[in-house]
Amino acid sequence: MNKNELVEYLKSLGLSVHTDTKARGHQGFFIKNRIDISKNTPENRIVPTLLHEFAHYIHSKIEPNMIKTGGTLKIIFNSDNPAYLDELKKVTAFVDENYLCVRLLEHKERVKTKILEQEKIVKEFYPKFQRSKKFKEFDKYIKKSDARYLLKYDKVKLLTGGFFSKRTRVFSVDGIENDFCDMPKAFAAYIRLKSFQRKQARISARINRLKKYYEKPTELFARLVEGLYIDKEWVCAIAPNVSRQFFDLLNDGYYFELKNVF
Repeated sequence: MNKNELVEYLKSLGLSVHTDTKARGHQGFFIKNRIDISKNTPENRIVPTLLHEFAHYIHSKIEPNMIKTGGTLKIIFNSDNPAYLDELKKVTAFVDENYLCVRLLEHKERVKTKILEQEKIVKEFYPKFQRSKKFKEFDKYIKKSDARYLLKYDKVKLLTGGFFSKRTRVFSVDGIENDFCDMPKAFAAYIRLKSFQRKQARISARINRLKKYYEKPTELFARLVEGLYIDKEWVCAIAPNVSRQFFDLLNDGYYFELKNVF
């Protein structure tokens, strides 16, 4: 099926299909009986995206509560074969390179290097310094400095003075030497170290969120359907067990109207 034929077929099933919206998902979105495809989706991605969202619709017929729960592989494939999960992850990596989080992992490594660089500076002055233990000398110093706010935030806007004479002071981790001229080099490095650690934690949290999203059973199933359209031969090669089960169930009518698409 080409794009127009697929859209007409989906509409014939009672689905509302829109291919010129902003879409709440990355390229497409499914909710209840509506499929939205972003108007910014490249032409070659429209059919795979439609199939991806249609797979969610089919899954919702098998597991009506899948939108809330994310579904279960056991029900989607009518089997609890442990090989399916690893194979589906391979298919997901083939279909969507974002699953591998390559850029985020590279960014995380760069931040890790920055942390080590700042730690090295601190150790020039405090050889026994350990990140996992309290930095007593720093803690004693920072109590009397406004720089203590930089231990939680990269940029701070501080209001000082009385009710009629308020003043605003803005300072940041990037300009710490200029904002706090008397601060020892080791302490400035420590504040930067803490800043990079926060950044590292944010990157890790984002990676974890992406992994959690991509590895929901409903997403794994949708990307299998997508992958079989993009390159059936390759997907069957990297995911032989789950592909075999998929087509057996497809031919038996387990996936309802999805059979007509294939």
